[in-house]
Amino acid sequence: MSAPIPVLAGDEAGNGLPKESTGPDKPVQEGAVPTTSSLSSKVWSLFLVGTSFALIFNAEYDPLLACIGFSVLAYVITSVSIPILGPDFVRVGFAGRDLGKKHRPLIPETMGAVCAVVYLTTMFFFIPFLFYKFLVTETSGGGNRDQVLDTSTLHKGRSLRMFPHSKLAEFLAALLSLFSMLVLGVADDLFDIRWRNKLLLPAIAVLPLILVYYIDFGVTLVAVPPFLWKMLNPGVESSLPPIVDVGMFYYIYMLAMAIFCPNSINILAGINGLEAGQSLIIAIFLLFNDALYIMPGRILGLHPPPPATEAHLLSTYFVLPLIAVTAALLKYNWYPARVFVGDTYCYFAGMVFAQVGILGHFSKTLLLFLIPQIINFIYSAPQLFKIVDCPRHRLPKLNTETGLLEPSRVYFESPPRGLDLFLLTALGKVKLLNLERDPDTRVIRSSSNFTLINLVLTWTGPLREDKLAVVMLGIQIGCCTVGLIARHTLAPAIFGRDNL
Repeated sequence: MSAPIPVLAGDEAGNGLPKESTGPDKPVQEGAVPTTSSLSSKVWSLFLVGTSFALIFNAEYDPLLACIGFSVLAYVITSVSIPILGPDFVRVGFAGRDLGKKHRPLIPETMGAVCAVVYLTTMFFFIPFLFYKFLVTETSGGGNRDQVLDTSTLHKGRSLRMFPHSKLAEFLAALLSLFSMLVLGVADDLFDIRWRNKLLLPAIAVLPLILVYYIDFGVTLVAVPPFLWKMLNPGVESSLPPIVDVGMFYYIYMLAMAIFCPNSINILAGINGLEAGQSLIIAIFLLFNDALYIMPGRILGLHPPPPATEAHLLSTYFVLPLIAVTAALLKYNWYPARVFVGDTYCYFAGMVFAQVGILGHFSKTLLLFLIPQIINFIYSAPQLFKIVDCPRHRLPKLNTETGLLEPSRVYFESPPRGLDLFLLTALGKVKLLNLERDPDTRVIRSSSNFTLINLVLTWTGPLREDKLAVVMLGIQIGCCTVGLIARHTLAPAIFGRDNL
């Protein structure tokens, strides 16, 4: 008899649940991803493939239409690949128990790696459609890519232009960072890296992008509110927009963004559909924000287009395929989940968000879309930084009698004292925690875990897993809507202008 195959933990937050085992004597069939499809779904897939090729090879050679076509194709490939590869992932040990179900079915884990591979392959094939025509039609030829011709007669009324060759380095650096994040994410799923170490994984992956940004672009200017600029420069009048050069701090900020975005998606997890769902919502709002900059130039046919158009086009080219592969993944990860996304997907999607914020120069706008993740991180900080005891698993607990999820709890071996006692008592008084006390001594014996999911359950009471996911995603939609409105109403009032 062969040795048992190690099976990965089934915690969607990647917190490393106790290992299960399987092998030839214990076949894995529960929670299997269906590998057959109906005739209607096959016809629909063929229709989408045909549509994608029509968009990719559009008559106008428009890279935006080509990107939409590649995204449609990525959706189809991901939808087909996940059920096919699911059993293979289980066979090699990438599987986990779904602890939110009564019978704890064993289902494929780390399927986010499939999405990441499809995404990267799509972006590689998209490169010629984004850059090649610029080199052919807008340079003098003969290998001389520095002298750009007068393109006023070449666009024939089109409002967009192909990206210049100078942007290719940033584009490839971003893909290299995403590939590095994929490798490190799979390593985390495979070896169950400790939290203190996995926090640094995105910092390693983003280095190629930051270094290329330093060499090729190097802009470290940030816009500041006029009143703040006047405080920093008393008595100085200027007609230019108020900007400040922050120098090396800008690179530190970019590094912090790259660390926060992937880990914030990974921390706010633990129920079916939440990781893929929140990523899909954030990506859609990023795309909508990009459209506010892109569409006026396309509709009005402005040439050259508004200054911010190019940056938001680059963001769109990264976000569209992510929406496609995430939508395909969410079909299988929604309640009841047939696959787990794994840490790989959380890291990968978060790194895409960080990169579009960096390359598109709208990281402040991105943070407005990450309000739930920021709140969850701040709320989780006492446990993440060991101020309060932190159990290995913090996902909601299933009540097997009711079938509903309840807040998971941390039990204290010794009575909390000092800072622990003060923090628990303060949060308990404002109903941010559900405390359990000894009936005689009134000593705190346990507390609900410090996660936004447990906090919602504390406020709403027990919920079924799919209803809890809907509530969490509703919070995400509400926060993104408020953030988008604030970006284009309050921000112009504070900064004196909007760069639409």
